This record gives sequence, structure tokens and C-alpha cells, in this order.
Amino acid sequence: MMTEAENDMEFKQITADDVPELHLALDLLRGIDDAASRDRFLQSVMPQVLRMFGGSCGGVVSQHDGSWVIEYWLGERMRVPESLVSEALDRNSTQFDAGWLAAPLAAGDSSSSHERDSNQRPTAVVIRVERMDRDATRELQKDSGRLQRSVGLLASALQRIEESERDTRRIEQLSSVLQAAAQWQMLDDDKALLERIAATAIKLLHCERASIFLWDRRRGKLIGRPAVGVADGHLEVDDNVGIVGEVLRSGETRLWNSGSDDSTRVNRRVDQSLSFETRSLVAVPLRGRRDELIGVFEAINRVSGDGIAGDRRNDGFDEMDARLLTDLATHAAVAIESQRTRRSLTEANDRLIHDAAASTPLVGNDPSISSLRLNAQKVAGTDLTVLVLGANGTGKEVLARQIHYESKRRSGPFIAVNCAALVESLLESELFGHEKGAFTDAQQTRVGKFELATGGTLFLDEIGDMSPGGQAKLLRVLEEKVVVRVGGSMPIPVDVRVIAATNQPLEQLISQKRFREDLFFRLSVVSLTLPPLRARGNDVLVLADHFLTQFSYEIGRTKPTLDGDAKQTLLTHPWPGNIRELRNTMERVCYLCSDDIIRPEDLMLIGPISVRQETTSSIGDVASFDPTLSESTRQFQVGHIDRAIAVCRGNMTDAAARLGLHRSNLYRKMRQLGMPTSGDSGEASSDSADDMDDSSLMDGSV
Repeated sequence: MMTEAENDMEFKQITADDVPELHLALDLLRGIDDAASRDRFLQSVMPQVLRMFGGSCGGVVSQHDGSWVIEYWLGERMRVPESLVSEALDRNSTQFDAGWLAAPLAAGDSSSSHERDSNQRPTAVVIRVERMDRDATRELQKDSGRLQRSVGLLASALQRIEESERDTRRIEQLSSVLQAAAQWQMLDDDKALLERIAATAIKLLHCERASIFLWDRRRGKLIGRPAVGVADGHLEVDDNVGIVGEVLRSGETRLWNSGSDDSTRVNRRVDQSLSFETRSLVAVPLRGRRDELIGVFEAINRVSGDGIAGDRRNDGFDEMDARLLTDLATHAAVAIESQRTRRSLTEANDRLIHDAAASTPLVGNDPSISSLRLNAQKVAGTDLTVLVLGANGTGKEVLARQIHYESKRRSGPFIAVNCAALVESLLESELFGHEKGAFTDAQQTRVGKFELATGGTLFLDEIGDMSPGGQAKLLRVLEEKVVVRVGGSMPIPVDVRVIAATNQPLEQLISQKRFREDLFFRLSVVSLTLPPLRARGNDVLVLADHFLTQFSYEIGRTKPTLDGDAKQTLLTHPWPGNIRELRNTMERVCYLCSDDIIRPEDLMLIGPISVRQETTSSIGDVASFDPTLSESTRQFQVGHIDRAIAVCRGNMTDAAARLGLHRSNLYRKMRQLGMPTSGDSGEASSDSADDMDDSSLMDGSV
């Protein structure tokens, strides 16, 4: 450390001649703090530089394509002494000639400075000296050290400004890249995604064109998209030619500017085919999530900047452009692969949904089924609650799945719950879930069926068997669309479409106080009724053939066919178990019948049908009769009414007229027989429905 005396001696060495240099240093420091750009900084400090050296005019010049271009000038515009400037740069010292002063702007040891622009151009200060006689020239030459220190201060200040501008530019670039990348993730169409990525590169790099070349390894091609100037926007090039081929082979960034090296590196055949001229180019590799090469990102022909801090170039790309394009390529590769993954998952999900829907089709050609299928398609497009009525085995869950897979909720879950199997103590936990410790066996938190079905459909089968307490809780959830887990207190919103089903006459249960009337009206916004199999005519054979095809495929055997007598046997059978009974019959036939032709005796060998067939042919067999005459009469009336409804295609008014009854009397009779009706709760509502068209969604007798 210097002593106080040495400090005093050092201070005493500063003379009056050093004052301008000190003032300049102070001005430079203030200029660095105040300036927002290189131009504003020069505008702030150049007047002091001119005064210091007695200049009348002058400024800063830099070399562009072999000629000197003025970056900033103060005072009268004059022709720049290019030879003097070149000599000053060659000798790296201040030069004087014919009233001009030229000093190179060099900031000293670049190794200790911030990262420099690899394309930094030769730059110098040029000053027109007012008094430039021999004495003045000798005086300036004598004091060249002070002059060079002053110019060095200016150069250091300019470098500091440029570094600040580069940092600002880099921050702006990264911010723009992140914003663009976030928008890319929202695009699902691959063409739109690639076009958006290219447009972002053109905007941020200020270039004429940008293309993403995706690598087709099998064909040895690079597929350029978007290809600006190409008729179909699709460009293919060999993966081993041009600069993009270099990038693909080396996995490294490539920069090319006209005049910088061999122009044959550019694939001029593409230029010729597009009537285009490549003047500058930067290309970077595109890498996938496993760091494998998936393509090349290319930008062509940089143009003048438009106000970006620190950007004054107009003749080519530099390392900062390469860094920016690399950043874009990193996010572009992620967006491209994410989009591919999403598309693959979407396609796989669509296939699964299609397969699931195809596995449970609503099979049948009977008019009642055709009308039911049409109404199901109509209601599927809504979120209305649906009540499905029908006897056991008629396919209520199949119809519910059909509605689900034709709705906008098809991608969501389909959750089926058998309400008859839920005891009162478990119903609330099963439907709404419970928190850990809510009761003795609650070892962990459990999500209820309503939460599991969020975004999809909840199918509540055998709703007529739900306990009164469960009905009250279900009604509250349907109205408020929130659930509270057992033992919890936080309401959980649920977005669920509810389809309920029952084989019981709900109107009778309501009159017996076994089913809540308000819940009935909440569930039966739309009511659909499935007819029994015996009322569907030739659909028995259609369904039999469908099941034979299904089970034969599953066990790998040739599908057997029904002969004429076997078909007649199926048509005359009453099918009390409906479609479920028919399905089981065909499954047994496929497994037990080894012949390719199914005959009546094959059907008679397999259980219920044989018993019924034998009893109908043996009048003397007492066991063949139904228990009571009234039960036989009831069964006949049920079948007769079903057939009338089927013939009239679900139009209850026409069916009642065909049976010689009034519509309200027909509903009353159906309730007495225990048959499911369209969902009206009384004669008044039945009568009011007379004016409704049979194709209406609200007509439950489909």
C-alpha cells in the first residue's frame, strides 16, 4: 500500500493539462449511468471529446463490407479520411494528417472483458481539428499518451454500453422465447404449430425465412415445413447436402454469411427452384427428449434490426443469433414432441372409446328399438338426467352406455353402481367417499363414485331399491352438484351426468311412500323405456346371430347357424329373462353344440328352453301349468299390451285405441300389472301427454 506521503506525491503529479482528461472520465461515467443505448451515450459524450481536442466536427465510424460508415457524427458532415482511419487501425495508434485526427477504439485486453461479439467491426474516432498547423500537430503528437488514454476511456465506456445492450437484448430474447413456447403448447394441429414456430423465429431473428426440417431417417430426407414460396408448403431435401446436412451430420450449429467462406456450402438448387437467393444463414440441431437428433431449425437472410437494443447489424447472422435460434430450437423440439404425444394419446383414446362403444351396441331393427335409438341420440347431446325403464335383462345398462359414448362426455369415465347391492351403512361412503378416520374401518381416504365419474357419466342401476336415506342424500347432490365426503366438511364440486335405471314401477313405490316423488321428477327429466324381448319380433333372431358371432370369435370356432325350426323355437319362446336369457342361451350353444347347424333339439338340451318346450307340448303334465289362473291371465295381458305398444312404435295413444282403452286407462292397467310406464305420476300427467309427439324426448314410451 502507498503511504500518505506517496499519495500526496502522486496527487501533486496531476497538472492542469490533466483536467480535461478527468472531466472526460467523469462525463463518460455519467454517460454510462444515464445512457440507454450506444447512440444516446455518444450523443452525450462526443461534444466533450471534440472540445477536449479542439475539434470542429467528428464522430465514430466503423467498417462495413470494406467501406467506412458513420455511426455517429457531430457538426458539419465531411468526407471521412478513410486512408488515415485504416492506418490508425493498422498501427493501433492515433494518427494525424491534414487537419484530421483518427484513433482506433480498442478496449484493451478482451480476455478479461465480457463475451465479445464475434462479428465486432473495426471502429475508430475521427475528429476534424480546428487548428492543425505544425506546432499544434507536434503538441498533439507530444501528448499522444494522454490522447490515447482518453480514447481508451471512450472505448471502454462503449464496450460497457455494448455489453449492457447485449445483456438487455438477451433478456428480451429469452422472455420472448418463453412467451412463444407457452403459446406453442396450446396448439394441437401440427401444421399450425410448425408455422407458429417459424413465424416466431422470423420475428425474433429479423430474417426473411425460417423452416423446421424434420428428419425422415428411413428415407434419408429432411422435410421442411413450413416451406415459404413452395406451392404446397412442403419441401424435401437429401439429409446429406447443404448446411442443414452439415448440422445433421455434426450435431452442431452452423453460421454462413455471404463472403465469409465457400458459397458452395449452400444448396443453390433449392434457391433456383424457389427463385430465391440465400445471403446469410444460421442452422441449429433439433434434439428430442432423449437428446437424439430429430431435425434442423434454419433461419435465412437476416435483415436490418428494428429498434432492438444493441442491434445495428444488417448484413448477416452472428453468435447471438445462433444462441437465440438454439433457444427456440430447444423449446420447439419439446413442443413438437409434446404435440406428437398428445396426438398419439388422443388417437389411442379415440380407438379405445370406439372399441368400448362397439362392444356394447344397441342391436335391433324393430321399430320400437329404432325409435329408442333415435331418441337416445337426441338426448346424448345434452346433459339432461335420464331415467331408463324396463324389465330385468332388457339392456338398460347397454342403453346407458350408448348415451354416454354418443355424448360429449365420451372421453370421460362411465361408472356403474348397483344401488340394490349397497346397504344403508355403506351407500353414502360408496357414492360420496369418506375421509381417513371417518369411521372404524376408514383406514385411508376414499374417493366416492361421484368424484370418480367427474367429467363422465354415473349410471345408477336399480335406483328403485335405494333406501329412503340414500334417496334424500342423492337428491341433494343432484340439485347442488357438490358432494361432502363422510367425515369431511369441504364441499367438492362434481361435473357428472346421471343416468338412472330401474325395473320397478316407481309410481307404485311413490304411492306406497317407498320412493321420493321429488327424486323421481329429478331423475326422470327424460324417460326411456326398453320393451321386453318378446315384444321385439324378429329382433330375437338378430340378437341371437350377434351373440353367436361374438362367442364364436371369443372361443375360436366357426360360427354355427340356426336352422328354420330352431329359429321358430326362439321366436315362440316367451323369454322371461329377456336379452340376458338369450345371451346365456347362445353362449351355451357355442360351447356345447359341436355341429355347425343348430337344431331345436340342440336348444332343448340346454336347460330352460327345453323345460318350457316340453311343458307346452305335454298338456297332461300338471307341472307345466302356471301356479294360478290369475298369474297366467296377468302374463297374457302383459304380453298383449307389450305387443300393441310395439306395433304402434311406442305411441301410447294409438296403442290404447288398438286395445279399446283410453290412454289414461291403459296407464292405470299397466301400473296394476306392474309394468313400467313412461314416467307419469298420475292420470292427469298421462292425459296431458296425449298431445305430445311420439318422437319427443320427453315421451318415455319409446
